[in-house]
Amino acid sequence: QVQLIESGGGLVQAGGSLRLSCAASRRTLNGYAMGWFRQVPGKQREFVAAIDWGGGSTNYADFVKGRFTMSRDNAKSTVYLQMNSLKPDDTAVYYCAARFLVASTEAIKYNAWGQGIQVTVSS
Repeated sequence: QVQLIESGGGLVQAGGSLRLSCAASRRTLNGYAMGWFRQVPGKQREFVAAIDWGGGSTNYADFVKGRFTMSRDNAKSTVYLQMNSLKPDDTAVYYCAARFLVASTEAIKYNAWGQGIQVTVSS
């Protein structure tokens, strides 16, 4: 089972940028599609972005299109989420997730999750 560790979160002002990283330990991410989700207290975990195992295809939630970019470096077993033009509504705990081969927008279809990392955007 792949284990995932997120990093790069923190506090940023509205309009600023952060880059989240998700690194795999114990095994590589080769063959795994990856997703980013986020969650705020009292709400369901929501899809943010996903990338196929080869990195050639990405999918984004409408509310991040044009602001967030997901990428991966399979040689480093790491995926990234570059977040620009951040808004206070982007405040959440962000999770990366993995599933074999095919990316999905549905959290239930992922079988490996990171511990989550806080992103806070101040107004």
